[in-house]
Amino acid sequence: MELYTNLREGEKGAWVSICIYLLLTVFKLITGFLGSSQALQADGLNNFTDIIASIAILIGLRISQKPPDEQHQYGHLRAETIASLVAAFIMAFIGIQVIIQAIQHLAHPVNETPSFLTAIVGLVSAVVMYIVYRYNLKLGTRINSAALKAAAYDNRSDALVSIGATIGIIGSILGFPLLDGITALLVGIIIIYTAYSIFHDAAFTLSDGFNVEEAESLSTIVRLVDGVDALIDFKARMHGNLMFVDLTVTVNPDLNVIESHRITEEIEQRIMKAKPFSVVLVHIEPHLNDG
Repeated sequence: MELYTNLREGEKGAWVSICIYLLLTVFKLITGFLGSSQALQADGLNNFTDIIASIAILIGLRISQKPPDEQHQYGHLRAETIASLVAAFIMAFIGIQVIIQAIQHLAHPVNETPSFLTAIVGLVSAVVMYIVYRYNLKLGTRINSAALKAAAYDNRSDALVSIGATIGIIGSILGFPLLDGITALLVGIIIIYTAYSIFHDAAFTLSDGFNVEEAESLSTIVRLVDGVDALIDFKARMHGNLMFVDLTVTVNPDLNVIESHRITEEIEQRIMKAKPFSVVLVHIEPHLNDG
């Protein structure tokens, strides 16, 4: 099935993120410690949370590929979403630690000017993360992986964090030492905000939430199918990266089974053309005139 093939391909993006984040984490923490930059160390811890998130996504993608069984008749596609939820809690915990350290640094400042090398590391990191962001966004869009696209946006926020850290370091070098600690505090806030965003999206999906505008767009597609008199019920939910759509339409009661079946097939084809990774269940009822 193409969906499972895409999930396997999505692992490439997770592996790219893990490898890059691992290198950047080690490099930033060591350079930040030796170069006396609180902001770069905070940025390194930020990348450490991203390693955990990427591993969670990788595990989720791997479990999602398991075929349906007796206990999971709809498959294991939600494992990817659950993994994102777990990663969000871990990221929030690390973010709180970064904020605590930054506040302690501001309350008891150390009069050490960061090394200019730390600024170079921050800037190079921003460029690298932007490249990873473009790669994962393109791959996630092509294979319709919500988790991989979320990871891509996290990559983009990491690039912005690195730019902010670089600005803070340069400001500290130029004679504003508190700017380094302030930047570390902002990095911690960004980590927590990113964790909240991932948690919100995962919880929304797991609670069968569905975008209202998208539901209305798909409903319009159904109403325009020749032979549909009325759309009387429409429900949709996400199951991992697969969309399940259940709907009820009324048709001319004089139609035979073959004609009614043609209408259901047309509805399914049009929805799947708009949303290729979807499962559509159409229920037909006779259209009865009032009175």
